[in-house]
Amino acid sequence: MLVNVYRSPRKELTYIYLPHGSKLECLPDTLRETFGEPELVVSLHLTPDRKLARYSGEYVLSEIEQQGFFLQMPPIEREDTC
Repeated sequence: MLVNVYRSPRKELTYIYLPHGSKLECLPDTLRETFGEPELVVSLHLTPDRKLARYSGEYVLSEIEQQGFFLQMPPIEREDTC
C-alpha cells in the first residue's frame, strides 16, 4: 500500500500515516485540531514485512485498515522512582 506520512507542527515526534490519495479532511475533527496543519514528510510503499522505526509494517497497515489512518505518538518517558 502506498502511504503518505505527515508530521505534526504542534506535537514533536507525532506522525499520521494515511493511504495515498486520502483526504486529510476525513480525519476526526479533534485529531486535526490537536495535530495542526500536517506537513508531508514522505510517501512510501508499505508492506507487512517492512520495518519502520518503532512499528512493523504489518501493525501500521492493520491500524490503517481498521480506522483509516495510523497515529504515531512519541514514546512515553517514564521516571525511575527509587
